[in-house]
Amino acid sequence: MLDFITADNSELEALERKDTRSGFGQGLLEVGQTHPNAVALCADLTGSLKMNAFKDAFPDRFHQAGIAEANMIGVAAGMTIGGLIPFTGTFANFSTGRVYDQIRQSVAYSEKNVKICASHCGLTLGEDGATHQILEDVGMMKMLPNMTVIHTCDYEQTRNATHAIAKHHGPVYFRFGRPKVPIITEVDTPFIIGQARRVMTGSDVTLVANGHLVWNAILAARQLAAEGISVDLLDMHTVKPMDEAALIESVGRTGCLVTAEEHQKAGGMGESAAACLASHVPTPQRFVAVNDSFGESGTPAQLLEKYGLGPAAIVTACKEVIAVKQGLPA
Repeated sequence: MLDFITADNSELEALERKDTRSGFGQGLLEVGQTHPNAVALCADLTGSLKMNAFKDAFPDRFHQAGIAEANMIGVAAGMTIGGLIPFTGTFANFSTGRVYDQIRQSVAYSEKNVKICASHCGLTLGEDGATHQILEDVGMMKMLPNMTVIHTCDYEQTRNATHAIAKHHGPVYFRFGRPKVPIITEVDTPFIIGQARRVMTGSDVTLVANGHLVWNAILAARQLAAEGISVDLLDMHTVKPMDEAALIESVGRTGCLVTAEEHQKAGGMGESAAACLASHVPTPQRFVAVNDSFGESGTPAQLLEKYGLGPAAIVTACKEVIAVKQGLPA
């Protein structure tokens, strides 16, 4: 794996870029090859969710639900009774906001083995605008008992996570995105549900990120390293169950925390981290997240900068929390 701190800019620019939804599509095809009881359902967005390869390979195991997301979730819940492993696919706002009642009653409450796979999440959906840029879905899903919540950072991690959730018995909310982002994990990087991935080891500040913001966190850590600040960076791909042991160990060494996520500050991964630390080791924290706002139309890069999720915002948050730790004015 590339050493992101010592790598020069040309090495970073040479990283292959792919969208995470394509990682899901490839992973789903591979799951279909190894799990004969895996089935897929889609709400009229087969191409957008990259589910065509599974559909072509296993036409008898693919079910087009049409623009009827609530019905799709209900059908998927019923399929589990016969031992099938249903993967549902649509945009994140349709996967959660439109069908929350069906997920709560038929999937989470009943502990059905449904994998709710949600693409086009967050601000990086871009030009589609606020109505489609759901920023509340992690909170909605993590509050449901029995639900596992995962948000992956790149193509390979998403592909490997698809295998992991197929083996995991129980409801899963699996969140990924549309834009192409650098591949920063290896083909064989283990994906273990509930176990954070350490991206770099440092001593001055703990930085915890997931999804597309892992890459922004890496860029921020490079800038901080150039200024003599050492970052302990964790990729918290599993929001629930959170790897509390890794979080507590890291802040035990650094004494402060910044969380970075493409979600509302309320209800997000950072809130879960704060609850953990409040119970075990109270720690100064800063949140890099959307602050009680809807999104708008724009390019992913423009929106991440405008809403304070870019590398510069992460750098500022890290410096502020270090100052708090040291008893200085933030």
